[in-house]
Order: sequence, then structure tokens, then C-alpha cells
Amino acid sequence: MVSVLALAPPVIPVVVIDNAADAVPLARALVAGGLHVIEVTLRTPAALDALRAVAEEVPDAVVGAGTVLSSSAVTGAVAAGARFLVSPGWTAGLLDAMASSGAPFLPGVSTTSEVVALLERGVSEMKFFPAEAAGGTAYLGSLAEPLPQARFCPTGGISRASAPAYLALPNVGCVGGTWMAPREAIATRDWARVTSLAREAAALRSRTGGAGGARRRTSVRAGSEEGPSRGPPGRRSR
Repeated sequence: MVSVLALAPPVIPVVVIDNAADAVPLARALVAGGLHVIEVTLRTPAALDALRAVAEEVPDAVVGAGTVLSSSAVTGAVAAGARFLVSPGWTAGLLDAMASSGAPFLPGVSTTSEVVALLERGVSEMKFFPAEAAGGTAYLGSLAEPLPQARFCPTGGISRASAPAYLALPNVGCVGGTWMAPREAIATRDWARVTSLAREAAALRSRTGGAGGARRRTSVRAGSEEGPSRGPPGRRSR
């Protein structure tokens, strides 16, 4: 099973789709800009149909489900074709459902205690949410030394301007954001704008040395020099 963090450097577009008919052209615009990993949030009635359409019609996209809040949401998302799952937080039941789904997953955390609890459960890849409100780069960076096995995709309030600071942290694999797929651009079907914004976001890869640079490739994760590509997403290699 491939790691979500390995799939996604440097940025995961986090999209909210009100009209399922917009899903395929939106995904194609993001892919054209160099962002192939797309998180469709389960926040609207159209979300599952949108996810299904992208999974079926945009083969170059790796589409997943965000705002996963229940075991039924896990089941529905995987049935619709989600190739990874992201939650803003977690409970024991939700964590078990995601782990049993067979899909890579990122449970959400915002405190040190939540991170330690997930590490105790064998989960080492997490979503840090809401990133800016929960302490931003200062807080997340402070976790790197005491909890070096934990790696994060920070999401929530991150912009094109603030993303590079997150990507420079040694415990960040990628960031999630909405700025490359603004709702007004989707509403007006301005796909050229989406592609332009996606291209700018994808360029962060080279400017940061590949989502955190060479340090990330040599970070310790279950004794593997290759990091997250060797083990199940969200869990340390056994």
C-alpha cells in the first residue's frame, strides 16, 4: 500500500464541489497544472458523485475523500473509488474503519496527546488540522525532535504564501490547500485559472527541494531510509 505523503508532494488540492458536473473538468485542470492527487471533501450532497466521476473519467488523477467522519463515510467513499481517506480528527471507531478499508489514510490531529495516541496505535502519518489556528509552523516544527517518527500533512488556512514554510519543516511530507481551486473559479468554470494556480503550487516541489528537501528522504521511519514509501500509509512499517 502506497503512502499518502509519498503520493502527494508538494500539495494536495482540497476541493469542495457543489455540482458533480464540475468534478471532471476541475480534476483535469488540476492534473494539467501538475497536481495529480486530489482530495474531494465530503461536505456537499454532490461529493460522492463527484468523487466517482473523477475516479472513472480522469485516469491520471489519484482521487481521495476528505472530511471523512464515520465508518459509513469510509464505506461510501471507497465504494465511489476513493484511493485514500482523510479525516479532520479521529475516534477509535473511525480509525478502525479507515484501517480496515484497505485505502491509505490520514487521521487528523491538533495536539501532542493526539499524536502520541496515534503513534501508540501504530499510526505515524497524520493530517495536522486546522494548521494555522492550531499553532502553525511554530507548533508543528516543535514536534519534530520529541516525536521524529510522526509525519504530517498540514491543512487549514494554508495559502500559497505560507505553504513553503510548512514544506521546509522536516516532519512535513506535503500540505493541503484550497487556494488552487477557489470556489468562485469552480462556480464560473474558469478552468484556465485553476490550471495556472495548480502549476504555481506544483512548482513548490522544486523550490523547496521536494516537499521538505533531502532531509525527508533520510528521516527515520521504522528503520527505513526510504521513509513512507516502504510501509502502509498512516502506519509504520512492520
